Amino acid sequence: MRETPATLTIELAGEAAQLAFGARLAGLLRSYRGLIYLRGDLGAGKTTLVRGLLRGLGYQAPVRSPTYTLIEPYEAVEPPVVHLDLYRLADPEELEYLGLRDLLERPGLILVEWPERGAGALPPADLELLIEDA
Repeated sequence: MRETPATLTIELAGEAAQLAFGARLAGLLRSYRGLIYLRGDLGAGKTTLVRGLLRGLGYQAPVRSPTYTLIEPYEAVEPPVVHLDLYRLADPEELEYLGLRDLLERPGLILVEWPERGAGALPPADLELLIEDA
């Protein structure tokens, strides 16, 4: 049985602070495997935080927001990372068609923006980050 996930509220001023926090988070999560929810308003810096985390794991190629693709996998880092952005998800059941079950069985980190759009289909998070504009 899962415990209630830890929730951390962060307020960071600007893109550089988001990137730096993401890189520090990468150091903490390097040997971690699990599901992380990223909550926050549009433009709060969720994808920027993911970009910083991936840079902290050594990923140097461009990091695209999965707003339109919904899923962006990053297999070239350890742990492997899958970044989901559910903002445009019309129905939580669409996650089944996107292969959520398979994603959850793979080792690595799954970072989910707008997890409330997948309510009922997503399992509880291991960690939730709430990003608010300062």
